[in-house]
Amino acid sequence: MELEGKVWKSKKQWLVEVPSLDVMTQGETKEDALSMIKDAVEELISSYFPKQAKKNFELSVGDYKKGVIGLSSNDNKLLLSFVLRRQREKSQISVREAASHLGSTSPNSYAQYERGKINISLDKFELLLRAANPHRHSLLRVI
Repeated sequence: MELEGKVWKSKKQWLVEVPSLDVMTQGETKEDALSMIKDAVEELISSYFPKQAKKNFELSVGDYKKGVIGLSSNDNKLLLSFVLRRQREKSQISVREAASHLGSTSPNSYAQYERGKINISLDKFELLLRAANPHRHSLLRVI
């Protein structure tokens, strides 16, 4: 599984964005920019999930044609949990509100997914993503 991102050259800088994570970086070269996005996401994951990230978490950046990049990890459960959390924060809703969007009265049921405690199928991920950020269109795409 990979998260899709974009890389492009601005006037003097290379820019990289991963919309599903709400993260953007820049560098003087394309390689610098790709390295920066990798470092930024790894640091963010370490700050959100300090215990899990210490357990040999690895992130890879794939550079594809036409300005498309892909972020992949050796721990998809953690990466998907991070996407849910970032999207919920972007939409400025609480865990309780996200659980309510799922039809649940228990915020703990939704929080288990955000904590990386439960494996998430693609169908479930799409439901959780809509609950985390109801205003966002689907982020799932094959690249």
